[in-house]
Amino acid sequence: MLSFKDSIVSFRTKINGANILYFAAILASLTIFGCAKPIANFTTSQEKWTAPAKVKFNNLSQKAETFQWSFGDGGSSTLAAPEHKYVRSGDFKVQLLANKGKKSSTKTMDITVKAPAECIVELETEFGTMEILLNDATPKHRDNFIKLVEEGFFNDLLFHRVIDGFMIQGGDPQSRNASTDQPLGMGGPGYTIPAEFVDSLVHFKGALAAARQGDGVNPEKESSGSQFYIVQGRPVTNEMLNNLQNQKNKRYTQDQREKYAQLGGTPFLDREYTVFGKVIKGLDIIDKIAKSPLGKNDRPIKDVKMKMRLIH
Repeated sequence: MLSFKDSIVSFRTKINGANILYFAAILASLTIFGCAKPIANFTTSQEKWTAPAKVKFNNLSQKAETFQWSFGDGGSSTLAAPEHKYVRSGDFKVQLLANKGKKSSTKTMDITVKAPAECIVELETEFGTMEILLNDATPKHRDNFIKLVEEGFFNDLLFHRVIDGFMIQGGDPQSRNASTDQPLGMGGPGYTIPAEFVDSLVHFKGALAAARQGDGVNPEKESSGSQFYIVQGRPVTNEMLNNLQNQKNKRYTQDQREKYAQLGGTPFLDREYTVFGKVIKGLDIIDKIAKSPLGKNDRPIKDVKMKMRLIH
């Protein structure tokens, strides 16, 4: 049997042992917390956006000290919970890098920003800039054109065929850095688009339409995947439209007749080539390009390059 003194010593030993274990546990937990890897995590304020769109990012990261965001469109931020504006539509991979000391972790998320119902493309040339409204009534042509613009497909291509009083044509990928004697006009992205003829869309001055191969090899009148033309045209009279009505069994509304009289155009191309947009700003740029001195095959002697971007 232990004496009273021995019992006291034994009790103190147990208490001290418990204290040692308790403080050891606290120390261990502090060590684990201090060396813990940060956990990157975030959500967005909503799931659907239409360009231009402001996207708010909610940062749910744990144990992180600094942050590095990449928004997938070239933009970035070091704010904890940033808001980013996407000026164009497309699929974007957002990445958050959460850091603590030398440790880090990454969270990625794919988001989609849809094109707006009213899509406007800016077409820049050395003669000035045009704004082109794409039409919802021709969705296959509209969506394809948007895709190519967003990919930068048209940047540095040429208006390789220009006929004053008729139209200016471009969109051949072979025209990029083409030599002056290189034949152009047969290039494309490797596919065609089914015709989308809409009676309300006709060839007024400023109309954006798809180029195509001739009826002999293309009886369905399918459009080139990338080549397009913008109408300049000439004055159009009621008599001309009446003759076309008789030939093509197509009726022109009073509004169309007045607009053809006001703007001019190329009505003989109606229902032959798909019109899918119109110039809403910069009609005078068409005239300036159309006046370019020409070499062989109606190609401007001095290259007329283009650059495009989606602005709405």
